[in-house]
Amino acid sequence: MTTAYETLRAQLPTAPHTWLVTGCAGFIGCNLLEALLKLDQRVVGLDNFATGHRHNLEQIRALVTPAQWARFTFHEGDIRKLEDCRRACEGVEYVLHQAALGSVPRSLEDPINTNSANITGFLHMLVAARDAKVARFVFAASSSTYGDHPDLPKLEDRIGNPLSPYAVTKLVNEQYAQVFARAYGFRTIGLRYFNIFGAHQDPNGAYAAVVPKWTAAMVQGEPVYINGDGETSRDFCYIANCVQANLLAATAQDPEATNQIYNVAVGDRTTLNDLYEAIRAALAPRFPHLAGARPVYRDFRAGDVRHSLADVSKARARLGYAPTHRIREGLVEAMDWYVNDLTRVR
Repeated sequence: MTTAYETLRAQLPTAPHTWLVTGCAGFIGCNLLEALLKLDQRVVGLDNFATGHRHNLEQIRALVTPAQWARFTFHEGDIRKLEDCRRACEGVEYVLHQAALGSVPRSLEDPINTNSANITGFLHMLVAARDAKVARFVFAASSSTYGDHPDLPKLEDRIGNPLSPYAVTKLVNEQYAQVFARAYGFRTIGLRYFNIFGAHQDPNGAYAAVVPKWTAAMVQGEPVYINGDGETSRDFCYIANCVQANLLAATAQDPEATNQIYNVAVGDRTTLNDLYEAIRAALAPRFPHLAGARPVYRDFRAGDVRHSLADVSKARARLGYAPTHRIREGLVEAMDWYVNDLTRVR
């Protein structure tokens, strides 16, 4: 049976649209850029390189044809400047808003800049997209919004109290989107990401995500630190699933599907101990020093949720979302990129 995403991928090249990807030089943004260009879409990109990288754009350029790359227009700009947002939104049909300052620890250390990028920047994008009469505004929400709500799996309409400034900003984004829907008839969809991983994800820096960070440490023979006892669990979601959700959300034809929030995950719960072993097992055939490797345990990290598991039935029902990769399949597909990236000359 053909899935909704397969049908969409067949249709898009026959009827190109103009898309704006904010944060296009970041991890998720550049994966969206690659997918759209390979579907012969016109793409506008906006990034200020605060957390994104120019080499991500160069890597995407190498992965598409010259004709496809010619359909990409890049604006170096900052979502905290309304004029940059307006310039990027001109002539755009669909916005995929990924630009933000991520990371719970970063937000605890620097709540002011997190607020400026994630709330002021988000509001600027909403205003610019509304004024440009964009057909659909899809934005990166976050599973951190569930906060201290204890129930598993996580359902979109049941959230708790935020546990970090980052979570506060992502909750405010959802509230702003709801207000713009009611006040201006502006169509938005928020996608609550659950621990996305995959190619073009930076393994470096204090705020690197766990999968690339641990992969790099294992390959280089460095210690892998686990915060707590390792039984903290997450719903790890491969980037291909995230790309699928964004494209389906932007083009959903059912009016009831818009002005909603959706979980983007797989519906699997993996402990950090199990994740460590899965990465080690994937790398061990190429790196014999990992045969007896063990992690180093340390204190729990402030602001972290103990367990996270998504219910994705709403996205399945309303968007036709059908995840193609579970965690081990995603790790197998991503591992070559992670390993090759460690030796890539910048």
